[in-house]
Amino acid sequence: MATLLHIDSSAFTGRESTSRAVTEAFRRAWLEEHPDGEVIYRDLAAAPVPHITADAHTAGSLDPAEHSEGQARAFAERLALIAELEAADAVVIGAPMYNFSVPSSLKAWLDQVILFGRTAGSPESKVKGIPVTVVTSRGGSYAAGTPRAPHEHVLNYLESVLSVILEMEPTFIVADLTLAAHIPALEHLAPLGEQSRADAFEAAAKAARAA
Repeated sequence: MATLLHIDSSAFTGRESTSRAVTEAFRRAWLEEHPDGEVIYRDLAAAPVPHITADAHTAGSLDPAEHSEGQARAFAERLALIAELEAADAVVIGAPMYNFSVPSSLKAWLDQVILFGRTAGSPESKVKGIPVTVVTSRGGSYAAGTPRAPHEHVLNYLESVLSVILEMEPTFIVADLTLAAHIPALEHLAPLGEQSRADAFEAAAKAARAA
């Protein structure tokens, strides 16, 4: 039975969140391809995972028999998150841009699941090669050639983390200009924003069928 790990990190819900809408479209399309599949869902905004601590970090390089009570507790939380990722045949992540980067809740999750010797830097890693579709939404446009292109730190960061550290197989879906219709200075770009959103839904369905 195929398993999809679905992660959302937007602080907004419902129609206010483009990334959530597109990841949900991916999920529906994936289930159409895998009617007997299982979906593991994590809403990092509604139920944030802990930020990495010294106990959680150092426990990864120690024999479990040497763990303090705090290290054992923190490491158990890490292992639970890692097990979810290792169990997945495909992953979809909603990663809206906040202040030029990813939500801190998503960064916290990544810090927890990156464990050198297991999910990273290991030839026996179970996450290596897993297809991961990242849906990012931006209020403006950060495409190459635009004035704000140098400030795009979502795709660059996630490409490095997912493909270089975790050695997964990332695909990126971008919805630009999501706030164009609500910002007077960008209103003339609203049709481009609508087209970008429509393209994102189409790309999500295509990616889900291939995952």
